[in-house]
Amino acid sequence: MLLLAADYMKRRRPANFPPGPLPLPFLGHIFHVDFRQPHISLKKFVENYGNIFSLQLGYRTFVFVNGFQLVKEALVHQGQNFADRPQVPITHEVFGGLGLIFSNGYSWAQQRRFALSVLRNFGLGKTSLEERIQQEIRYLTEAVEEEKGNPFDPTFKINNAISNVICSITFGNRFEYHDSHFQTLLRLFDEIVNLPGTFWTQLYNSFPTIMKWLPGHHHTILKNWGKLKCFVKEEIAKHREDWNPVDTRDLIDCYLREITKHDGATSSFNESNLLISTLDLFFAGTETTSTTIRWGLLYMAMYPEIQERVQAEIDTVIGQSRQPAMDDRDNMPYTNAVVHEIQRMGNIVPFNLLRLTTSDTTLAGFHLPKDTILISSLTTVLNDKNEWETPDVFNPEHFLKDGQFRKKEAFLPFSAGKRVCLGEQLARTELFLFFTALFQRFTFQAPKDMKLNL
Repeated sequence: MLLLAADYMKRRRPANFPPGPLPLPFLGHIFHVDFRQPHISLKKFVENYGNIFSLQLGYRTFVFVNGFQLVKEALVHQGQNFADRPQVPITHEVFGGLGLIFSNGYSWAQQRRFALSVLRNFGLGKTSLEERIQQEIRYLTEAVEEEKGNPFDPTFKINNAISNVICSITFGNRFEYHDSHFQTLLRLFDEIVNLPGTFWTQLYNSFPTIMKWLPGHHHTILKNWGKLKCFVKEEIAKHREDWNPVDTRDLIDCYLREITKHDGATSSFNESNLLISTLDLFFAGTETTSTTIRWGLLYMAMYPEIQERVQAEIDTVIGQSRQPAMDDRDNMPYTNAVVHEIQRMGNIVPFNLLRLTTSDTTLAGFHLPKDTILISSLTTVLNDKNEWETPDVFNPEHFLKDGQFRKKEAFLPFSAGKRVCLGEQLARTELFLFFTALFQRFTFQAPKDMKLNL
């Protein structure tokens, strides 16, 4: 009884806190959520409680924010109040509150500013980076041609191609598609992306002290991240061997120079942050964009009439004698609309990364005390029936008006506000160029006698 009373007191909601169902002792609402498809299983809570509600998973309480208007209010209009990241056991075990994604405060601001500066210096928004992408596209299309029209899984070819773009910026080199060591690393990425949503991983986040001693997917995640860290450490060591502070070849060189410039207790530039920041860019710059492109191949194979219309626009604007360029995008409204619709429907980050209130806050009339964990559902933004004419249908017309491309304020696959994805411009460039180049050269369809599904 004493344990139950202590558990009740710990879980008791503050006054005027977002509503939610009655939790089980100790476990909370962990059995209310289908961790294989949490963005779908949580729809019932929106129906019951509205666009803001709370759930308890283990000893942690989460506030879920849904729908474009409320997500915009939290991330943009009140962005300063939701600027921090909470300490989640499995991510803290890997990243230790360092780097670009899971850091907070001055360290986060300093690391983000530096990374954006380096990305610009190495061509972001300039023709030099576009040329790097175009070069990688040539390698990818040659690799696809080697398949001679036979069925194949494009996952790791595309992962490798996209990863090579960010690798050229961070490590100063690309990796061949037949490099077995690099392919192993890409497979580790693939596992890492698929495992965090599992029930066992969520149990680890809820009860880390107990789960450390029990088997489960959480151990695989930690082991895989350890191997990726070793790879990045090796790359940093190679850079140290022939480092020239005058001739900076890539992000690691720039960071090493920054460490020598900021030798003080207040600086966040150190070996640990170099490792984690590089790992952040390596991972984020690979997985999200490559997954979106694979969604693009799947949607085009499932909607051949849309694929044909994209190819007709490519033939009219670009032809077959040269590669696509970013200057072509404004003249290709339909293809641009299709790329945006792939991102909307692909919905590869259903829930935004966790936020933490930096002070006592009021949202939608509810009181959120300091250190409340917030989850903003990008699924409910990208499928908001008040913002999209046919939210559940793949429809490029969402981004077209009178035959011209139109921006949509509710298009937030990169999140919004202070923590918006710092690689957004790079990702947009890669998505347009890779997608257009692939459909310039190839038609994608299901293998014979196979029915595709989403």
